[in-house]
Amino acid sequence: MVDKHLSSRILDGLNILILLVIAAACILPFIYIIAASFTAPEELISKGFILFPTKFSLIGYQYILSTDIILSSLGVSIFITVIGTLANLFFTALMAYPLAQRDLMGVKLFMKLVVFSMLFSGGMIPTYLVVKETGLLDNVGSLIIPGLISAFNLIIMRSFFQNLPDGLEEAARIDGCSDVGILFRIVLPLSAPVLASLALFYAVGHWNSYFSAVLYINDNTLWPIQVWLRQIVILSQGGIGDSANFGDDFVPPPAETVKMAVIVLSTLPILIVYPFLQKHFAKGALLGSVKG
Repeated sequence: MVDKHLSSRILDGLNILILLVIAAACILPFIYIIAASFTAPEELISKGFILFPTKFSLIGYQYILSTDIILSSLGVSIFITVIGTLANLFFTALMAYPLAQRDLMGVKLFMKLVVFSMLFSGGMIPTYLVVKETGLLDNVGSLIIPGLISAFNLIIMRSFFQNLPDGLEEAARIDGCSDVGILFRIVLPLSAPVLASLALFYAVGHWNSYFSAVLYINDNTLWPIQVWLRQIVILSQGGIGDSANFGDDFVPPPAETVKMAVIVLSTLPILIVYPFLQKHFAKGALLGSVKG
């Protein structure tokens, strides 16, 4: 008869091994991208796959930053992410709070409409026509306004609001506070976990979005960084750097080096933001989606 403790250890070992393989499969591509972006072009061409470069070089970053294309597109992405996330949270809270009132007339009908919008949408062409008729083409507003409220995030925030103690709102009303005052003075200050969670959802969505810009923006000076990343990585289009700034004998870095440098620059800002919201993320998502 097999020892239960031995079989348990064997099972634990297999689980650890499987998890290590999965973790390596997820982490190694990131290590390769970072290493390749800092590797000398000749070493990258000769070896192909590099995890620990022996010849350090910043030529890829120097080349893509030799013009203001990347910096201006990063500025556009940061603007869209910051302003878009704040607008998303503001309007999501304005809609979630009244829907969290159980005695509001028609609240069930409105919630059914919200759920319906999660399952069915107008489609790409009707949405484009709406954006065009509202004058948002070639405007960064087209990347924010059409997706101002996410039905999924709305339901999470509504569920969180419903779990707040009713006594807080009743006490505020006795003191003469209006519904708007209750929302901004009582409810939202107590909703930091769910606000942080939804801010992360919205911010990552804005930062990674490129398809809306491809559809609605023709002016490449208004393209976010992800559109330029698509142009370079998928479509292999150049024009991201200016060789004239390096002298007559300068040889542009290979396309692989440029691609890796752009990927690192386009990923780094959102990775910096995540640690500041991490402590609220799991708590807010669970409280808003499991309870209620």
